Amino acid sequence: MTAAPASSPGAVPGQPVVAVLGTGIMGSGMARSLLRAGLQVRAWNRTQDKARPLAADGATVTDTAEDAVRGADVVLTALYDGRSVAETLTAATPGLRPGQVWLQTSTVGPDVTTDLVHRAAGLGLVYLDAPVSGTREPAERGTLTVFVSGPSTARATALPVLEAIGQRTLWVGEAQGAASRLKLVANTWVINMVNSVAECLNLAEGLGVSPRMFLDVMKGGPLDTPYLQSKAGAVLAGDLTPSFALSTALKDSRLILEAAQAAGVTLDLVAASTARFARAEAAGHGAEDMIATYYAGRAE
Repeated sequence: MTAAPASSPGAVPGQPVVAVLGTGIMGSGMARSLLRAGLQVRAWNRTQDKARPLAADGATVTDTAEDAVRGADVVLTALYDGRSVAETLTAATPGLRPGQVWLQTSTVGPDVTTDLVHRAAGLGLVYLDAPVSGTREPAERGTLTVFVSGPSTARATALPVLEAIGQRTLWVGEAQGAASRLKLVANTWVINMVNSVAECLNLAEGLGVSPRMFLDVMKGGPLDTPYLQSKAGAVLAGDLTPSFALSTALKDSRLILEAAQAAGVTLDLVAASTARFARAEAAGHGAEDMIATYYAGRAE
């Protein structure tokens, strides 16, 4: 067992103690942002090697989720999907106590959120549905956008954490799951946009048009976006280091389709985007950035 010290280096007295469960791309970035803000951080990950580097930044890396949450004021989960969140909650349960604020930042969809809210209530936790918008760089810089819904009574405790990880917090309301529903709408835009970038590059190459010429045509115009330039630039540079992994984008696109079906809404573009992500993942690009959907439309 790894015992947590009285305080982490750089910790500011009076700030909440935060247990960060899940230290992948997003969780590790958020943990570092919390540490820079002077919060005491206990970090845990199922794969220990992903959590250990945070010790050099001042975090206490624990052997178990139970150790991480024991005595924490805020428990922040940043995990891949609903199943991993539920399993982590089970592992952490012996160390939890009633009244702790659970800041759930993973994108898990409305149905799983409802299940997690019920589990939190059974444990006496104060649940804040808090999915984030952003990728690796905003997580590292503390400039995420955070959508939050849940009891307003938890705001004071959660505020230092939210201010550390995000440049903007949108309080969606007290209705549980409202933030997760908004996150799916926002992700619909991102998922369709990244596939639009990929398809433009595919078509340009197929027609013998220079992709860079296409980008020059768009540059500075009303339809240009930094996202178009950066994602297309990554493909052209051959740098697919994940800021948001393709496999995660596929997971999110499936959550969107499930929610749309339950709401009686037809999303043709998301269905097509999901198919592209699935083909790219099957071709071995799941761990790369989601712009690797480019390979799903590339002529063989």
